Amino acid sequence: MPNIILFDCCKQVLFLPTTVKLNKNIKIFVNYFLGPILFIWLAWSIYKQISAQEDIGTALQHIKNAFTGPEIAYLIAAILLMPVNLGLESYKWMLAVRRVQDISLGKAFKAVFSGVAFSISTPNSLGDYVGRVLYMDDGKRIKAISLTIVANISQLIVTILMGALALFFLKNTLTKSDLLSTIFVNTVLSSSVLALIILLLFYFRLPWLVRIIDNLPQFKKFSWITEAVEHVDATLLVRFLSLSIGRFVIFSLQYFLLFKLYGVEINVFECWMSISVMFLVMTAIPTIALFTDVGLKNELSIRLVGLFSSNHLGISFTSLSVWLINLVIPALIGSILILGIKNILKDRNKHE
Repeated sequence: MPNIILFDCCKQVLFLPTTVKLNKNIKIFVNYFLGPILFIWLAWSIYKQISAQEDIGTALQHIKNAFTGPEIAYLIAAILLMPVNLGLESYKWMLAVRRVQDISLGKAFKAVFSGVAFSISTPNSLGDYVGRVLYMDDGKRIKAISLTIVANISQLIVTILMGALALFFLKNTLTKSDLLSTIFVNTVLSSSVLALIILLLFYFRLPWLVRIIDNLPQFKKFSWITEAVEHVDATLLVRFLSLSIGRFVIFSLQYFLLFKLYGVEINVFECWMSISVMFLVMTAIPTIALFTDVGLKNELSIRLVGLFSSNHLGISFTSLSVWLINLVIPALIGSILILGIKNILKDRNKHE
């Protein structure tokens, strides 16, 4: 549903010229050819790994029993963590766009749900920006996008930081298992540290960087877009990072709870290392959440968590459950909210 109205809303909400619209042929290729092909390939790869599991019957029986036994509490806890996770993101976004427009936490919550609905069928969740700015007033939406990017950079910094730390602790296990070569692991680790340093330098020097860009003749006409970023102080940037760390902890906890539900024997530290490296890899791979996100996370989880547990079926069920809880359910809620806000926009345009 979000995919159907995405491009229409882009025009209505952002008022972008037709010259920057995504080419229709590319859209068709990505949505109806590339995405399904990648999904089928990943599904086949996961099926082969699960079918090779020796005690698959025992693992399947444990999963069946988990849904009728006390272990169901793990699933309930993981589901309840979803609104907490999105609540932190909503609060972070509310703080970010306050420089442009005061909005309530409830409205920010709706915007984040709508963003998830748009992001599910767009490469690297780019539609998330469109879904959120639907709730901003006319003339403030482009500015809100620049502030949203700043808030999202904080999550990227935390992801790379956790991933680099986890990779440092996990590199000996990875190389000894012949999953990756020592040279490759060291290259990824060095690149991650370098990227983290560069991001932190830019992140805490954003106002200074924006002023330099605004003084360049070719960018002067766009200075109205970035002017809100000039007033973002270090205190707010640190708050963004704190909230992003909170979200990362919740993501990791959801995985750990669901591993417990599906009988994957793994401790907290092993779970953190595996999930952190998985998120690090996912940041470098272009994905479309509806088709490839769950498949790639499943594949990576089996390989990384598989270093500590042979229960591939349980690992696969965990990845699928996290995908449903954190993406599909919020996207369905967001789709309903989008229909409401789209009708409001249409009524407003009629009156104008």
